[in-house]
Amino acid sequence: MKVKERLQQLEKEALEKVKQVTSLKDLQDVRVSYLGKKGPITEVLRGMGKLSKEERPVIGELANKVRQTITDAIDERKAVIEEEEMERQMEEETIDVTLPGRPVRVGGPHLLTSIVEEIEDLFIGMGFEVREGPEVETDYYNFEALNLPKGHPARDMQDSFYITEELLMRTHTSPVQARTMNQYQGSKSVKMICPGKVYRRDTDDATHSHQFTQIEGLYVDKNVRLSDLKGVLNRFAKQLFGEDREIRLRPSFFPFTEPSVEMDISCKMCHGDGCSVCKQSGWIEILGAGLVHPRVLKMAGYDPEVYSGFAFGMGPERIAMLKYGVDDIRHFYTNDIRFLKQYHQA
Repeated sequence: MKVKERLQQLEKEALEKVKQVTSLKDLQDVRVSYLGKKGPITEVLRGMGKLSKEERPVIGELANKVRQTITDAIDERKAVIEEEEMERQMEEETIDVTLPGRPVRVGGPHLLTSIVEEIEDLFIGMGFEVREGPEVETDYYNFEALNLPKGHPARDMQDSFYITEELLMRTHTSPVQARTMNQYQGSKSVKMICPGKVYRRDTDDATHSHQFTQIEGLYVDKNVRLSDLKGVLNRFAKQLFGEDREIRLRPSFFPFTEPSVEMDISCKMCHGDGCSVCKQSGWIEILGAGLVHPRVLKMAGYDPEVYSGFAFGMGPERIAMLKYGVDDIRHFYTNDIRFLKQYHQA
């Protein structure tokens, strides 16, 4: 059979098979069968060396024409098959729009996140800025810059996770205060809070955790007095726990404040009469505070004869437990959805 007749016959066969296929897989098989590297058209072209110089351009042009005709037919058939499959799929997957929709479960902020953001908003409204710092802290900023030199007995109150002799997981967020004051070196006043995670070697139980959250505040300026601290804490307690809550300040000790105080709030369960929640005292301890120690100011570059300030620190977990009646601190970290979903609107 001559080459020309062979190409014409292949074109006819291929076009007939293209018309008969009903799936994309079969169509691809036809493409490979006739147009592939091992197909008959390629085989014909390989034998063109045996043709005369006059026949080669004629056969070459015909071969290209046959190849293009088959390719166009395959593309057209492919479009038809895809459209048919789409219509069939739409018929099979018809959606009943009258069926009720599936409810979408919407999450919410964690209770601790809500408490922290509420406290942040409260203090931002009083002119405080929110600052952050590293959780892996140096011994200097975690202790020494806060009037806790090496060997100070008060360090025993904060069993620490040391990484090296000079690096540890911070035991409170007070280092952020020390870093901020050290950055300013007495050039400007400081009014800030610093929320964040802290770490202490402790046995986990209903009221203790080796990792918990703290929010500490600092205000340093000229003529800052203890009465200013009491006013800020009183506004904090009333806005967070209710306008009917009262506060009291009791003398205490912290190495980085002098004088130091503990703040109690009146018990909301008994309104000060005494109950099991407040251990019959009528008051519940909520945070520690005091005037910034002159030595802390001096180490940060502030002249204690000119500047004074107050600092306070609180635990959002404890505040959440008191405000919402949570009886175990571990509920905040065990990710029990039954507990967490109660406070999506908190």
